[in-house]
Amino acid sequence: MGFRTFAKLALILLVVLATTFGVVSYRSLYLPLNPAQPLVIEVPPGQSARQIIAQIAPQVDGFNADIQYYLARLLGFTDQLQAGVYRLSPEQSMTDLWRQIAAGQSESFQVTLIEGQTWLQWQQALRQAPYLDDNALTELSAEQLAAQIGAADYPSIEGALLPETYTYKPYTKVTVILREAHQALRQTLEQVWQERSANVPYSDPYELLILASIIEKETGQAGERALVASVFVNRIHSGMRLQSDPTTIYGIEDFDGNLTRQHLRTWTPYNTYRIDHLPPTPIAMVSRASLIAAAKPAVSDFYYFVADGQGGHVFSRNLREHNRAVDRYQRQRSN
Repeated sequence: MGFRTFAKLALILLVVLATTFGVVSYRSLYLPLNPAQPLVIEVPPGQSARQIIAQIAPQVDGFNADIQYYLARLLGFTDQLQAGVYRLSPEQSMTDLWRQIAAGQSESFQVTLIEGQTWLQWQQALRQAPYLDDNALTELSAEQLAAQIGAADYPSIEGALLPETYTYKPYTKVTVILREAHQALRQTLEQVWQERSANVPYSDPYELLILASIIEKETGQAGERALVASVFVNRIHSGMRLQSDPTTIYGIEDFDGNLTRQHLRTWTPYNTYRIDHLPPTPIAMVSRASLIAAAKPAVSDFYYFVADGQGGHVFSRNLREHNRAVDRYQRQRSN
């Protein structure tokens, strides 16, 4: 066999081998990955295709990271990488993954922001939410944060957000959720304000929001909210102080859980045992139900209430009735 003939045969063999290798490699894009367990692939903003592939390689037997990378580049799969968290079942392939990433078909996550909690507590919940970009909570001042979420005209972020479960895509900025929560609060408050009873003693929607936050903290019983609202509305109409323990507690720095007589005597802008008006801001995040109660309080002649030890309250028309109720239920708690 001459050299030229041998060279031709060798070239043909190389072409066949290269073609076979290419076909096998190409087919690997469409074969099930068959990992031991479903793959969860994290793609933060700016992540490269190589970094994505590097997450898969240790979890799939026989996976060739270099070949998968070059095939993905050759077929244009790396041209559009959208941030997210992607889940692959064992029967899915690399092509399935690249298509999911290109379409942004990411897992979604939820954070539940609870009524009656404070802005400080909500910040803690947001920091614990998975895959949520919470940098703004530490990088921005309260004023800057309020401006970014459209709440610059509110005196405080406290009470300016509607409690709800919010769904988000991974790496969403926390300001996106807060903006949605603030707009939901604005819309709800405006609707409730338009539907308010004629005799409520508020000069503007923000005062309604403040009282609703006090109702929120005073009772967790749905059937009591309107009655609690009636007590405070009756007090405002008669010129009495609200004398609400939760407002006093809100104004105490580093409150240890023990409300004392000294606390009740100490002046703060929030101590409604000492001030003659509403506190300057809400004292918690407010549910729609408490907003409605503040807007449409029950019609009653109650001016007092005391906890009954069972999660509810006993309502009284005058101080004599109230003192008897306090004596009775405090004695029960002592026993």
